[in-house]
Amino acid sequence: MDKNTGISFFERYLTVWVVLTMIVGVMIGKYLPAIPNFLSQFEYANVSIPIAILIWLMIYPMMLKVDFTSIKNVGKNPKGLYITWIVNWLIKPFTMFLIASFFFNVVFKGYFSGEEAKDIIAGAIILGAAPCTAMVFVWSHLTKGNPAYTVVQVATNDLIILIAFTPIVAFLLGITGVAIPWDTLILSIVLFLVIPLAGGMISRSYIIKSKGQEAFDNYVHKFDNITIMGLLLTLVIIFSFQGDIILNNPTHILLISVPLIIQTVFIFAVAYLAARFFKLPHSIAAPCGMIGASNFFELAVAVAIALFGVNSLVTLTTIVGVLVEVPVMLALVKFANNTKSWFKEEKNV
Repeated sequence: MDKNTGISFFERYLTVWVVLTMIVGVMIGKYLPAIPNFLSQFEYANVSIPIAILIWLMIYPMMLKVDFTSIKNVGKNPKGLYITWIVNWLIKPFTMFLIASFFFNVVFKGYFSGEEAKDIIAGAIILGAAPCTAMVFVWSHLTKGNPAYTVVQVATNDLIILIAFTPIVAFLLGITGVAIPWDTLILSIVLFLVIPLAGGMISRSYIIKSKGQEAFDNYVHKFDNITIMGLLLTLVIIFSFQGDIILNNPTHILLISVPLIIQTVFIFAVAYLAARFFKLPHSIAAPCGMIGASNFFELAVAVAIALFGVNSLVTLTTIVGVLVEVPVMLALVKFANNTKSWFKEEKNV
């Protein structure tokens, strides 16, 4: 981790790595098609086993960082939590659906067929219903956010994901006209959220109790680069399946990124300005904006793969979310730091 920026080398240039994985993956798909064909044989209930293993490597370390014992402090200053919950679950998924529908059914109508537009909107829905779990710790640190409060925001958000993600995604996909494979949707939540979450909680509790906090911190740090490598290897595999789509339609990625960027900035503005309206300190307001604006893209990619397959436009849409998130969020971090004067001096949070 860079001491001056609070963000690691891999995280800072994540967009660059994603672009490189896209190039490598597409080249593999075009010139070494035997590799994706071989990997496609290892599936269970439409879930790719190799990708599932890599996704666990991404999500499990994130769940280790969440201290659920901090939830006991929710009553001390709940306004920031109310903003986080309302923006993440009553606003964000639905504005994502509306913005994506407007762009792909109206603005970009001539560039996509009806089925393609439907698939891209589905991907946007899955992305919009998965608010950030891990990277928000980085964004919070970069804006000098209150670390204890950020932990509570993330912990409560993770618990809400368990309850709200599936019905919201199913409801919005139903409006879009996408068939909902309930068994696969529920299985994907169990595989990519419940199991890593339980594993993280058990590991955290066991290691801290048996070996102490320092040993646990060292254990968590062992996964720093493994998490990013798991993400990049996953993307290489996905792009190897997406090669034909990308090579035949290179403008897809650019067009898909437009509503995703607009949604990110809009959601940040809603949460950030709401925090200002309720006179919250900047150390709470900034993470409020960041947790809603950024996405739990690891979960979104996993669910998209499980529901629609690695070579679908749905999955490609969630990957474009990964591609645009880091540069957009870094810009919002800079904006938040430059507008700290909008908020009163912090007294007691």
